[in-house]
Amino acid sequence: MTFDRLNRRTHLYLAMFLMPWFLMYGITSMAFSHSAYDDGAADWIPRFAKEYHVPLPADRDQDEKIGTGLMRELGVEGVAYYIYRSNPRTMNVYLPRFLAARQIVYFADENRAVLQDQQFRLSRFLKGMHARGGFRQTLLLDDAWAVTVDIVMIAILTWIASGIYMWWHVTSCRAWGFVALGGGCASFLLLVAAM
Repeated sequence: MTFDRLNRRTHLYLAMFLMPWFLMYGITSMAFSHSAYDDGAADWIPRFAKEYHVPLPADRDQDEKIGTGLMRELGVEGVAYYIYRSNPRTMNVYLPRFLAARQIVYFADENRAVLQDQQFRLSRFLKGMHARGGFRQTLLLDDAWAVTVDIVMIAILTWIASGIYMWWHVTSCRAWGFVALGGGCASFLLLVAAM
C-alpha cells in the first residue's frame, strides 16, 4: 500500500470512527456560544439532610479526608467528585453527572450535611459533556473518557495533517486551498488580536 493510499484511508476511517465525538463537541459548543439562553441558576433540590459533627480546620490539609467521610456517611462513595469550600465554614463535595449533578453541602456551624440533586437543564448537560475530562477521578470510566478525549485530540491533529497532505498533492486544488487556508488563518488571528 502506498503512503498516499494509507493517508487517505487514515483520514477517512479516523473521521468515521470518531464521528460521535466530533458531533458531540460540535453540538455542545453551542451551549457555550449561546449561553445567554441559560439563566445559570443552580436549582439544587435537597434530597435529605443528616446531622454530622466534624470540625472544618482553617488549613485545608484535611479537606480530602473530611469530604470522603461525608460521602461515606451519606452513601455516595466511589463516584467522581470535587471537594472545595464555598466559604471557610461550608464544604461542598461536588459529584458531577451528565444528566444532573449531585452535591453534598456540609454546614459546619450547624453540624448538618445536605445531599442535593441538581435540576436537569439541557445547556448544563451540554456544557458538562464538552468540559468533561482529566485523570483526577477515581472511576475507570472517567479515565476511559479522558483517554478517549486524548485520542480525539491526536486524531484531530492527524486529520488536519492528512488533509493538508492530500490537498497539496491535488495540484488543481492548490489555489483555492491557499484561499481557504489564508482566510481561516486571517480570521482566527484577527479575532485573537481583538480579544
